[in-house]
Amino acid sequence: MPVSPSSKPLPGLLTMLHELIASPSVSSTSAHFDQGNRLVIVKLADWLSDLGFSVEIIPLPGHGEKANLIATLGSGSGGLVLAGHTDTVPFNEKRWQLNPLALTEKDNKLYGLGATDMKGFFPIVIEAIKNFREAKFKQPLIVLATADEESSMDGARLLAEMGSPKARYAVIGEPTSLVPIRMHKGIMMEAIRVTGQAGHSSNPALGKNALEVMNVVINDLLSFRQQLQQRYNNPLFEIDVPTLNLGCIHGGDNPNRICNQCELHFDLRGLPGMDNNAIREQIRARLNYIADQHGTPIDLVPLIQGVSPFEQPLNSELISIAEKLTGHRATSVAFATEAPFLQQLGMETIVLGPGSINQAHQPDEYMALDQVKPAIEIISSLITKFCL
Repeated sequence: MPVSPSSKPLPGLLTMLHELIASPSVSSTSAHFDQGNRLVIVKLADWLSDLGFSVEIIPLPGHGEKANLIATLGSGSGGLVLAGHTDTVPFNEKRWQLNPLALTEKDNKLYGLGATDMKGFFPIVIEAIKNFREAKFKQPLIVLATADEESSMDGARLLAEMGSPKARYAVIGEPTSLVPIRMHKGIMMEAIRVTGQAGHSSNPALGKNALEVMNVVINDLLSFRQQLQQRYNNPLFEIDVPTLNLGCIHGGDNPNRICNQCELHFDLRGLPGMDNNAIREQIRARLNYIADQHGTPIDLVPLIQGVSPFEQPLNSELISIAEKLTGHRATSVAFATEAPFLQQLGMETIVLGPGSINQAHQPDEYMALDQVKPAIEIISSLITKFCL
């Protein structure tokens, strides 16, 4: 979709960040909180168009006001993608001491919803690009902005399906305190639903208690978790084993009634080398066995499309360059990102960005001001290395 260049002069970094923060773009699995991100996408498209980029806005089918942006400067078979998501998590304004939808500079920190996770990355990228207005690009520089990373990752999934964009290297600017990340765990979120039969509690034979069957299911899941943790280990992670968390459970409606329905939600975070689909089928087989033993239907239902574990091999040129530029060895994190989807497009991929994940997803989110200049310098060096 063509975008007309903006006639306004390009704003400064803080003005850009304020405008992005002031454009709400919450994504959520709850329709009550969910919003579009098109306002953010159009702003980025205008600014990058003013810098000479060819911009393409790609709507997410069936998602109304949600879209991705691919902005490209230069051409060639190599090049660099600088990627980030434009959505934020939901927020409770009453828990914020400052306005979440405005940039507040205070105590050498930049406060606002998405300041660090991760709207703040884009003004830093644009500020770095300003240094190359007269440069002749030998390989393409691509700025990628996605929708729905905080909920479905449908923006990144769409790009993987499209097979676009194409480049040799990709850097995702999630908040890593400017430490390169080459590995992260995957994530699955699943629901288990046990369907029993209601009846009067005075006679257990009148029904089938879904809560009692779920108790068997839970014990089996905990046993399965122990088996996974004995089988898989990676000392490069702070939590060096896969985790399985029982998140919430709902069932029954009265103490004197046999429970006829019980639902458990859990998440499972696997290490690189583990396959989400294979793990899910192992769990399904165990549940089918329990269902047969108790004569009770048990369903396993994904709550989200899972995100695969991510690993970029240590001998990657991109990792070597990133380690030299940052002075940090590439490491791992437990949270999931869009990295596996960019890797599917054939790019060497790392996660590297300003701000700390410790400030994300909470009231009074901020990016430390002392992260801004080093981030601009690192991004400028990456552009010089891979595009000029």
